[in-house]
Amino acid sequence: MTGFTDKMRLIYKPFVLIAIGFILIYTLLNWILFIKIEISIKEEVPKFWLPIALPWIPILIWLRPRLCLLQIKNENSSFFLQILAWIAITIPTVMTQEYLNTSTGTLTQLDTISQFVKHNETKYYSLKNSYIDKKHISIQKTATVTGKHNENLVLLVYVVIPILDNSHQIPEITHKYWLGKKYSEKINNNLSDYEKNEKFKTFVIQSENEFNKTDFGKFSYLKVIGNTDDHDEFNIALKNLRRKSEGDRDIIFESRTEPFESRNTNKISSILIALGAGLLGYFIILLFFKFDKNHLENFKKGIIEKNTDVKDFFDFFIPKEGFYITPIIINLNILIFMIMVFTGHGILSFKGEDLLHWGANFKPSTINGQWWRLVTSIFLHGGIMHIAANMYGLLFVGIFLEPLLSKTKYALLYLITGILASITSLWWYDATISVGASGAIFGLYGFFLACLLLNVFPPDLGKAFLVSTLVFVGVNLLMGLTGGTDNAAHIGGLVSGFILGLIMAGQIKQQVKITIEHENENVE
Repeated sequence: MTGFTDKMRLIYKPFVLIAIGFILIYTLLNWILFIKIEISIKEEVPKFWLPIALPWIPILIWLRPRLCLLQIKNENSSFFLQILAWIAITIPTVMTQEYLNTSTGTLTQLDTISQFVKHNETKYYSLKNSYIDKKHISIQKTATVTGKHNENLVLLVYVVIPILDNSHQIPEITHKYWLGKKYSEKINNNLSDYEKNEKFKTFVIQSENEFNKTDFGKFSYLKVIGNTDDHDEFNIALKNLRRKSEGDRDIIFESRTEPFESRNTNKISSILIALGAGLLGYFIILLFFKFDKNHLENFKKGIIEKNTDVKDFFDFFIPKEGFYITPIIINLNILIFMIMVFTGHGILSFKGEDLLHWGANFKPSTINGQWWRLVTSIFLHGGIMHIAANMYGLLFVGIFLEPLLSKTKYALLYLITGILASITSLWWYDATISVGASGAIFGLYGFFLACLLLNVFPPDLGKAFLVSTLVFVGVNLLMGLTGGTDNAAHIGGLVSGFILGLIMAGQIKQQVKITIEHENENVE
């Protein structure tokens, strides 16, 4: 019974306080910063991505040291408990932000849409009289790649429709009130270009048929579309029309058919159920673990045992002797990625036009004088899974390869193989947007592979590295054959790095030999 009481007091009670405290504090900050002050940021960031990322801070700082008091056989079990805590906090936090988003903002009642300017802008509107003019629409057709390995292609059609006072009114050039409608369909991204085009044509026809059948005048109220990716696409659709004077803003609405009063029905109860289920589930899971008596006694005596796992993880991002350039490259890539996220370009994946604006490699632009794209493209990534995979690959090879080279040689090797990878992509593709550090990383692996084949490392160590390197290179090249990956850049980087490795292997082998002899002398 004592163990149960200690477990509730030392682990479960802090977990409950962390969970409830995080939800309340984050929701308050969201309301102050993004709703009241209206800091400009994509709506999905405070509603979804921050609630996913931020719970790890209190979990790692306050909960994880207490979980170390448990008798845990391996790190997987400890990480499992942390994951469960993260899930229990994240789900109700995300649900609470959705409730906050829909519950704030009042319903403004208008006779006609032209009265919009006579009232302070709110989030919701009802119209006594209106006419949705389906004859004067504008359309934006696009597609975006999704999935861990870019295996899905989402086809999208955005339509903006003028909202008028009556059927006799004709939209003026300066008209600014629109109803937005989005159509989407997901297909396999590994299809041939011909098959994709055919499916896109079919999708557009189906969307058109559905549009013609829909009575857009049947709505209960309108909601102003905020700072979202959809709003950006609707704005692109409006660019097909003659634009208004600079500074004038289009107001784009989405229609809602349910009664305004029912928009938050059952949301509070759902939040409480999700929170309660998470707390109860964590309580039950903790019952299966026992305390490590030595750790528990030390904790009660005030002796805090240091756990360096988190510190060791963050050490990978701090430049140090023998591992200086790799952390800088990783940090630079992550910094650029985070800037793109917080400037509203997304997180799971970025649009091709945004990547072009930020410096992606694109043959028509690059060969017409924008040669800097050969460099900038190797510091850009298409989404969170893309950068995560590349930075992991860079970290692995950098740990072993960078100590063999000087800072300058290692940095030049990364840049040269990255540029050559970008040039290979230009040679192979006529009009493909290419981004990512993978070309340069493959260059490092090519260099590393040459060193392994020429026995730069001791035999036992070299054999293990050779197998893991061949597996990494082979798997990634095979995945590139499935589509959605710039395999030309991979091969260009790999070959250029391998050639440079062959040229420099003799010099590096001599350096390794000298280093080993020096270490042996110190041991003696």
